[in-house]
Amino acid sequence: MRNPTALIAEDEAALREQLRSRLASLWPDLRVVAEAETGLEAIAKFDDTNPDVVFLDIEMPGLSGLEVARKLQGRCHVVFVTAYDEHAVAAFEQGAVDYVLKPFETARLALAVRRVEQRIGQAPASLADLLRELATARNSRSYLRWINASQGTSVRLLTVDEVLYFQADTGYTRVVTAEGQWLIHKSLKELQDELDPSSFWTIHRATIVNANAIAGVVRDLRGRVSVTLRSRAEKLPVSDAHTHLFRQM
Repeated sequence: MRNPTALIAEDEAALREQLRSRLASLWPDLRVVAEAETGLEAIAKFDDTNPDVVFLDIEMPGLSGLEVARKLQGRCHVVFVTAYDEHAVAAFEQGAVDYVLKPFETARLALAVRRVEQRIGQAPASLADLLRELATARNSRSYLRWINASQGTSVRLLTVDEVLYFQADTGYTRVVTAEGQWLIHKSLKELQDELDPSSFWTIHRATIVNANAIAGVVRDLRGRVSVTLRSRAEKLPVSDAHTHLFRQM
């Protein structure tokens, strides 16, 4: 009997490595045959390798994990990787599909591994009801909409839709719009957790860009990637860890 195989679909390289390492310890017979950084890449690599189980991040840029799961339904077992709150997690508890919360806890991952091990060789569970519940929870989640930003002694109320990008700036975060720049007393990490990930992409440890403000992608002679904006002249560098966001551009 052949060893079971898996695909890991997670856009953060450090989390992919962590998950792969813990799976090697908890499920030695499992072969990770492919890894993917985006939803589109996950589907392509699934078609290439046909794994038994997919560890699938719900929040990925472009095509979300929920959309990937719809396309893979009935073809494999799925373990969702999620940072969802307790309301969404309740949806998992009612079904035969498992989940792992980020940041990963070894005990919870071990439980997911035991459950999916028992299902290998059986028909994959139906995802239809779960996907509907997760989509509802995802759509009802409240993201940041307004920001109080300062410029000198003046304060302005900005909508997040006005923001072209956020950039870390020594104890503050710079908020850049088509009209100018402001500062807020909030870290980039705090903002990342409050912004809608489908619209605001982390492209560098110091920069979050509004995807709707991106005009194009450029690559210099050394292969370094930057994005250009619709309303400003500057280019924003993209770190190697985040270039996968622009492979389809």
